[in-house]
Amino acid sequence: MLLPAALWPREALPPAVPAALALVAAMAVRPAGRLSLDRAAGGVAALSLVADFLPFGRAEAALLWLPFETLALLVLLERVVRHVPAPRVGLVGALTGTATVLLPLRFTLHAPHTGLKESVFLAALALFPTAGAAGVGLSLRSLDNRRAHAVALARREQRLEVARDLHDFVAHEVTGIVLEAQAAQLGEDPGPAEHRALLERIEQAGLRALDSMDRTVATLREADGRPWEEPGPTRLHGLADLPELLDRFSAMSPAEVTLSLADEVAGTLAPEAEDTAYRVVLEALTNVRRHAPRAGGVEVYAGRTPEGGVEISIADHAGPAAPDGTRQGGGTGLAGLAERVGALGGALEAGPYAQGWRVRCVLPGPALR
Repeated sequence: MLLPAALWPREALPPAVPAALALVAAMAVRPAGRLSLDRAAGGVAALSLVADFLPFGRAEAALLWLPFETLALLVLLERVVRHVPAPRVGLVGALTGTATVLLPLRFTLHAPHTGLKESVFLAALALFPTAGAAGVGLSLRSLDNRRAHAVALARREQRLEVARDLHDFVAHEVTGIVLEAQAAQLGEDPGPAEHRALLERIEQAGLRALDSMDRTVATLREADGRPWEEPGPTRLHGLADLPELLDRFSAMSPAEVTLSLADEVAGTLAPEAEDTAYRVVLEALTNVRRHAPRAGGVEVYAGRTPEGGVEISIADHAGPAAPDGTRQGGGTGLAGLAERVGALGGALEAGPYAQGWRVRCVLPGPALR
């Protein structure tokens, strides 16, 4: 562009000003200062429209800069349609598109041998690349919106997964620590041996809670180096881990815990369904600690249903001495698990059962491998 400008007479340089400004605005990665993209594009488009109707001496001078300005306005139109926010994109996009379509008038209105017919014809021809640039901008805008929406959903799911891990595992261990400490304060001095055993149980529960938090923090840190669509590495538990879970629960609870686990059930569910079943048991045991600390017994059952699914139930026997008003539901933990079970095609219910409370989860046959 600089070579024709150097060879052309100086009186023919004014038509180069709109073309130069359009090129600068189109090539700028980000407009400087407070000059946003919509303001820059709107100003360039308005200047181009005004220049179309101003005489610049010889019409051939305007013809020299038309290819440069046309290309710049097309690039600018694509950027406007793609990046300018919705409230202003319609106005700025229409202004930039109009400037691109009417740009040939800068030559046809001032040339001695051209008139209305040539102006309409060239403007109609300019309409096709203008529509193409707008279409490319719309397509890229749609892709950007879908990508941003997918990233937002992935981040939300990651936050929910972290919240579930903290609630399911950390809250379970912390609840046990609190109850052990409360029992030690209310009861009589059990003696050095029992006191040491109590401290060991609290220590082990605290270490397990710290381990769960460490895994959660490690997952968040590693997420920065992974694509957003790749899930974080988290440990998946299963029905085979229930004996260890119940052993830890019974060590920190006065309730008598029984487990009925059918041999053919453990390990038969898909990994996600196995982890969900484990979390259901974990949440139910946590609620027993919170709402029925004096429960006399807890029964956990996992087996087949007549329809070929898998049933997991956790029932406690709180007895008539349980305090009133403590069993109003499972809280947000069970509500979240109900959604998770429902996504697998199963169902989860919780409510009064005999003299206690029962949580029952059924995972259907399609959840099996």
